[in-house]
Amino acid sequence: MEKDKTVAWTELHLEQWKLHIAATPKGLCYVGSPGAPFEELAEWVSKRLPDYEVVEDEKTLEHYARELKEYLEGRRKDFSMAVDLHGTAFQQSVWEALLGIPFGETVTYSKMAERLQKPSAVRAVASAIGANPVMIAVPCHRVIAKNGKLAGFRGGLEMKEKLLLLES
Repeated sequence: MEKDKTVAWTELHLEQWKLHIAATPKGLCYVGSPGAPFEELAEWVSKRLPDYEVVEDEKTLEHYARELKEYLEGRRKDFSMAVDLHGTAFQQSVWEALLGIPFGETVTYSKMAERLQKPSAVRAVASAIGANPVMIAVPCHRVIAKNGKLAGFRGGLEMKEKLLLLES
């Protein structure tokens, strides 16, 4: 298998969470849900990167793991790591917009739809946000419901609340 067709992965232990992270040679491509089995990552790779080989490689992921840990310890506000996002063109436009939400700020799903110049596509925008493969580094946790309540987060609402508290 060619080196540029590999997805390196490792298991990351962050506070009370255990999650799988993965990267291609281009950047971090996946942050798994807390406590989810390896199969969640394997299924994502088979769907999004079917011709890639999945290889456990803690060393390759050290930089990504360090930045995620520093963020969760309150020692980092911005990520310098590269991300390699795999999704539809629409999903990628939504994920790019997520990267523009500053640390410590939140926006509503409808405001995100407006920013993307698709004000009537709130559900589609919310669906794309929910499909974000690189949670935490691509800050989907910063998007909340119009009424100010926490809604929909692949990592669970407890994790979303903790991430938002960390940033407040």
